[in-house]
Amino acid sequence: MSDVNKTWTSRRRQRGQAMVEYSMINWVLIVALIIASSVKMDWGGGQDKNVFDLFLEAYQIYYDSYYFVLNLPFP
Repeated sequence: MSDVNKTWTSRRRQRGQAMVEYSMINWVLIVALIIASSVKMDWGGGQDKNVFDLFLEAYQIYYDSYYFVLNLPFP
């Protein structure tokens, strides 16, 4: 086998390995997202919410606090 063919084959293997690793990482992230979205959390308030609801509620409080500060009546 010539040197050109060896380089071509090794590059092809590296690309294939990178695609497999990328696919596995994406699969793990998607599965974690599905599990996290379906798990209900009980934070002692008597209301079960999943992780997405908790993040959206926290973001809404953060967003509302900016509006509160911007609308304060400064003399």
